[in-house]
Amino acid sequence: MRVVLDTNILISALITSVSPSAQVLALWRSRRFDLLTCAQQLEEFARATRYPQVRARLLPAVAGALLNRVRDRAMVLKNLPKLDVAPDPDDNYLLAPAEAGEVQFLITGDKPLLGLKRHNSTQIVTPAALLELLNEGNK
Repeated sequence: MRVVLDTNILISALITSVSPSAQVLALWRSRRFDLLTCAQQLEEFARATRYPQVRARLLPAVAGALLNRVRDRAMVLKNLPKLDVAPDPDDNYLLAPAEAGEVQFLITGDKPLLGLKRHNSTQIVTPAALLELLNEGNK
């Protein structure tokens, strides 16, 4: 299974270790799915974790360790399609690796993205919805 995790999910997973976001991140760490990303998302993660409101709740070393792990273990896609389908144009960078990598799920907490429900073959769901789908598949 291939997944794109929105930057807000990665940050949330680090801030709250018992959240659905943290559970999804733990699944990736245990190699239950392949994580796909792109350079633009890695840059956004690095930038967002330096915001004062995030730094107040997240140690830079913890954020840096996850960034390094994602760079090392995720599939970092290049030559992505130019898209203009997200309600917020700043979110198209998440749909591009989903499309190029034939991703099954884009996991986000972003309401406008969730409103799309799907982009091509990619389902756009919350972390809790992914966990529920995975639990149903294990029954």
